[in-house]
Amino acid sequence: MTTGNAMTACAPQPTRRLARFLNDRSAVTAVEFAILLPLLLMLYIGSAEVTQGIAIKHKVTLTAHAVADLSTQYTAINDANMSNIFNAASAIIAPYATSGLQATVSEIAIDGQGNATVAWSDSLNSTALTVGQSVTVPSALAQPNTYLILGQAQYAYNPTYGIVLTNTLTLSDQIYLLPRQSASIARTAS
Repeated sequence: MTTGNAMTACAPQPTRRLARFLNDRSAVTAVEFAILLPLLLMLYIGSAEVTQGIAIKHKVTLTAHAVADLSTQYTAINDANMSNIFNAASAIIAPYATSGLQATVSEIAIDGQGNATVAWSDSLNSTALTVGQSVTVPSALAQPNTYLILGQAQYAYNPTYGIVLTNTLTLSDQIYLLPRQSASIARTAS
């Protein structure tokens, strides 16, 4: 027995497989590997893109909930409070780029007939809803003479590689919450 054969016999299993692969002269293994490599790379990169998209979608949901939940804790919101709320939204979406995030928080007034309109609205990286604009509220929440806080978040997810997911995906979510401290929340400038 030569020294080379003794080392191969004692080598761990993956090393023996690699040695056998390198010593294979029929090239069948190399051809099979060459055929499968692109598919395996596409599966690997595609799973990374989808996983990142799912993570961002989860953060979008958390952001929509947070902007609404933080707003419901006030009896009046001024510009500094709203800035803090949107700073929290930016912190939630991290480590992803905040430039792709759009967040809106609005108070919805529901009149005696169940018609919902925007009482006030503020937005981060987008246009706020127009005051007085009619809004469709789920029927279970459309209680006459009440107010709701609507938190909305949207993120433009552009996949890093674009191999499996080739287009920008718009991920969004929204939530309605009742004000906690008062019947409605006043929006003041300062």
